[in-house]
Amino acid sequence: MLKLGFIGAGTVGTALAVRLSSKGYQVVAISSRSRVSAENLARTIRDCRAFDNSQGVADIAELVFITTPDDAITQVAAQLKWHAGQSVVHCSGADSTEILQPAKKLGAHVGAFHPLQTFASTKQAMENIPGSTFAIEAEEPLLDTLKDMATALDGHWIELKASDKVIYHAAAVIACNYVVTLVKLATDLWQTFSIPPHQATQALLPLLRGTISNIEAIGIPQCLTGPITRGDSGTIKKHLGALEEVAPTVLSTYRELGLQTIPIALAKGRINEQQAEELKTILEGKPKYE
Repeated sequence: MLKLGFIGAGTVGTALAVRLSSKGYQVVAISSRSRVSAENLARTIRDCRAFDNSQGVADIAELVFITTPDDAITQVAAQLKWHAGQSVVHCSGADSTEILQPAKKLGAHVGAFHPLQTFASTKQAMENIPGSTFAIEAEEPLLDTLKDMATALDGHWIELKASDKVIYHAAAVIACNYVVTLVKLATDLWQTFSIPPHQATQALLPLLRGTISNIEAIGIPQCLTGPITRGDSGTIKKHLGALEEVAPTVLSTYRELGLQTIPIALAKGRINEQQAEELKTILEGKPKYE
């Protein structure tokens, strides 16, 4: 069994180290900017040592995960002495293996292993890993090793090229981070009729869960509901008029999201081309609405 090491004991590093150890992988070394963090993680894993410096991890681990903040990965890769046959892997979503070139020049195999998941806390990260997809970039033999790890973690994997990484990560930001932004915009609108943010969030959560459930159960475009899917131009006009009056800063976002929704509604088959054009004209225009 490969001896694994982790440089970085934050949320991602801790979750992967603990999960991989629980699946029988031998995690032997941890280092972190905080010695306390490294020691705390090492204590949770059998026969694992905490090191004061990252070179200690690089010296004894056969596969090293660099789970530092993304901006520090290149520096870590460049400042350590790697050896031929060793594997060095980062967990950045947007960066390719190009940032590990210093390790590759010294004969190490390099790879990327990104869990497509949101990690707000360590506990939640460990709970969310099963079922997640891992984006992998590597060459053989490391490629197969990382695929096996994703499977062992009860996850799935996709293989990416270096040129895919930034768009892959942008898609993840849209699907995850910007959902938070949209919910924030929605709860702000509820405050215009005196419902506080916490209450608004609690009211909207079942709607969000229902939407996710529909996406999973029947897929896109069939899961789409709402006025655009019905070709209800009158309701869209009312929305635009109300937003212009009480929340003008949200108006451009509403317009753009509506325009992006029209092709989905067309694909569902509930509206025709004439209705789609009418909706497009309304959303692109800037008149005063009734």
